[in-house]
Amino acid sequence: MIEAEWRTLGLEAAEERAYEALLTERTTETEELAQRLELPQDQLQSALDRLVEHGLALPPPSCGALPRPAAPASAIRTLIHRRQAELHLKSAELERLRMAADQLAEALVPGSGIEVVTGRREITERARVLLASAEHEVVILDRPLSGLDIEGLLERGVTVRAVLDRERLSAPERTRALTALVDRGLKARVAPGVPTGLIAVDRRTTLLPPKESAGPAASALVIDDALLRSALVPLFETVWERATPLGGGTCDGPLPAPQRELLSLLAAGLKDEAIARRLGVHVHTARRRISRLLESLGAETRFQAGAQATLRGWLAAE
Repeated sequence: MIEAEWRTLGLEAAEERAYEALLTERTTETEELAQRLELPQDQLQSALDRLVEHGLALPPPSCGALPRPAAPASAIRTLIHRRQAELHLKSAELERLRMAADQLAEALVPGSGIEVVTGRREITERARVLLASAEHEVVILDRPLSGLDIEGLLERGVTVRAVLDRERLSAPERTRALTALVDRGLKARVAPGVPTGLIAVDRRTTLLPPKESAGPAASALVIDDALLRSALVPLFETVWERATPLGGGTCDGPLPAPQRELLSLLAAGLKDEAIARRLGVHVHTARRRISRLLESLGAETRFQAGAQATLRGWLAAE
């Protein structure tokens, strides 16, 4: 099951509950919905206002009426694009720092808190030594895990969290390897368009590796400076909070056709009765299928299922 503090796309718990209720409840009055959700009316109203602001709902037609929910598929993509834009803005300064690594190498002096490591072999060795020094926690952004001793870290009791770009999971062997590490204790999440690579050890030292497309003379930055480090660790936490957890569900690989059809109906914002009619089954049967789909995706709500599916590429982009 997904943790209660689910924040994949930046919604607070009350906002997510309100959005789910707009999709499933038949009431049209704010007061009645507040009673059903057991929320103070002012808290519900604030959540509804934020849903309208996020683009997950249209403004209500009259005072006291509920806003009309947007179709989950388009709403989820809107939030994903907004979060991606925020992350890219936060990483822009880091990218400029990376591009200037060679110039920095000549200007930096011992004690500056920044070390420039040049050459693929040297970078790999520096990363190995850095990970070997870990005592409490290692966090990783968008870096292949096959060349890192993740199992050794986990065996030593070091907490390891990793966010991988969704494109890295396109190969089945990578997915299987990642699943095996998750079974051993790795905490892994996936996100589209991870803005930068990063390895941080015990929140004291951070390595910014070069891009995979860089040549053999590529440079990496090892940063101990507290000022820079205070920006890098929050960047990881921001990406982590918006990413989709792995290992919470049982559904791996391509989504079967019946589940894909059901998911597309949910993403279109159809209610249970309409879904049952489209599938040609009783509404209770449709609800059981929806429950099984949510369980297979490791999702607690339809919105979370849509987010999982969108991030995994199961819902076609508009």
